[in-house]
Amino acid sequence: MAAPQVLVVDDEPDILDLLGISLRRMGSNCRTAASLREARDRLQEQAYDLCLTDMRLPDGNGIELVRYAQKRFPDMPTAVITAYGSMDAAVEAMKAGAFDFIAKPLEIEELRNVVGQALKMGPENAIDRRSRDVLLGDSGAMRKIRGMIVKLARSQAPVYIQGPSGTGKELVARLIHEKGPRRDGPFVPVNCGAIPSELMESEFFGHKKGSFTGAHADRKGLFQTAAGGTLFLDEVAELPLPMQVKLLRAIQEKRIRPVGASQEVPVDVRILSATHQDLTRRVAQGEFREDLYYRLNVIPLNIPPLRERPEDIPPLIDHLLGKMVGDDPELRPRLTLDAIRALQRHPFDGNVRELENILERALTLADEGVIDVPDLHLPDRGDTAAAGQANGGLAEPEPEEGFELEDYLADLERTAIQRALAKTNGNKTAAAGLLGISFRSLRYKLKKLEME
Repeated sequence: MAAPQVLVVDDEPDILDLLGISLRRMGSNCRTAASLREARDRLQEQAYDLCLTDMRLPDGNGIELVRYAQKRFPDMPTAVITAYGSMDAAVEAMKAGAFDFIAKPLEIEELRNVVGQALKMGPENAIDRRSRDVLLGDSGAMRKIRGMIVKLARSQAPVYIQGPSGTGKELVARLIHEKGPRRDGPFVPVNCGAIPSELMESEFFGHKKGSFTGAHADRKGLFQTAAGGTLFLDEVAELPLPMQVKLLRAIQEKRIRPVGASQEVPVDVRILSATHQDLTRRVAQGEFREDLYYRLNVIPLNIPPLRERPEDIPPLIDHLLGKMVGDDPELRPRLTLDAIRALQRHPFDGNVRELENILERALTLADEGVIDVPDLHLPDRGDTAAAGQANGGLAEPEPEEGFELEDYLADLERTAIQRALAKTNGNKTAAAGLLGISFRSLRYKLKKLEME
C-alpha cells in the first residue's frame, strides 16, 4: 500500500521541518508550500490524501485554501493550524469545510490524532454502511438530512442537532459517527440532564483515587471513555453553568483535568450535541453560556417534527412493525388505508416515539392481523372531556416545556393495570381479561413498566 501524500502549507521553516519529520515518522510522504499561491500549484501537480495549512500565509489565509480545496478537491480533508487561543478562527475554518484544527504550540500526539482520523477518510478506506442507515422517510426534509449526515461525517466539526423529543436525534448522531473516520472508535451517548450536578465533573473528566469521599480507585470519565470516537451530549441545555465553563475549556483546548489530578491530559473526541429546548432563548435568558453555544453550534442540523412530514409515516410503520414482530409475514399485521390516513392526520406531539407506542398498543388489541382506526385508540381531539372520563377521570395533559408524552401514556397504562389487578385481587389472567388483552401482553407490559 502506497504511503499517504500530505501537503503542509506554512511560511515558518521551523514548523515545516517539525511537521515534515513528524509526518515521515508516521509513514507519510510530505511536500511543503510557503504561500497560498504555492499551495494551489502543489494541489494541481498531484493528488494528496491530506492538507495541513497555517491560518496566516503571506498572500492570504488558510480559510481561503480550505474553500479552494472544498471546491476543487472535495475528497481531500484539510486541517488548519491556528495560533493559541484563536478558537474563533478555528470555528470559522470548520464552517468553511475544514476537517479539524490543530492549535499552536504543536503537540505531536494531537497531530497524530488529527492525521490518523483524516487519513481514514480516503476512498480506499471508505465503507458502505447504507445497510445500517435506518433514518427512514421519503420527505424532502429527510432526504436533505441524510445528505447532510454524509457531509458532516467527513468533518470533525461540532454538530448541534435540534428537534422535538422523539424525532431521532441520537440516531442522527450515531449515523454521523458510523459514516465517518471515527466509526471504529466508541460512540458514547450521555443524557446531561440525568447526571447529578455534584457528580458532573467526575463523570465527564474522571477522578483520581482519594480525590473525594468514595473515590476508591482511579476512574476514567466520559471524555476518556470516548477516546478516538464520538461523545454525544444529549439534552445539553440541562448542563449547569459551572459545568458549562469546564466543558468549554475541554472543547477549546482538547485537554481535561481529572478531579484530583495535578496535570491535564489530552483527549481525542468529536463532540456532537442535541436538545429539544431552544438554546438561543436559553442564552438570551442567561441560562446557557453564549461562548459555549457557538462552540457547539458550529454546524446546526434541525430535525423537523413528524407532523410536518406525514409522507414519512408509511415507511416508519413498516420499519417499526418489523422491529416488533420480525419479518415473518404471518405475524406482521396489515394497517387499513383508513388507519394509515388517521395516523397521517394525527399531530404526534411525541413524534416517532409516540408512533411506536401507538403501534405497540394496536398490535396487542387488533384482531385477525388487521389494524384499523379503532385499534389505534387515537385521542378524540374534539371531545377532551369525554376522553378524560374514559381515562378514569385522569386530568387531560397540558403540554408545556418539559412535557413527555411517552411518560404520560405510560402512566395511563400503569394506572389501568393497577386498577385491573386491584379488582381481581392480583389475578393476572383475570386482569388481562378486564383490560381486553392477552395474558402474554399483560406480562410484557408489566415488565416494560417495571411493575413486576
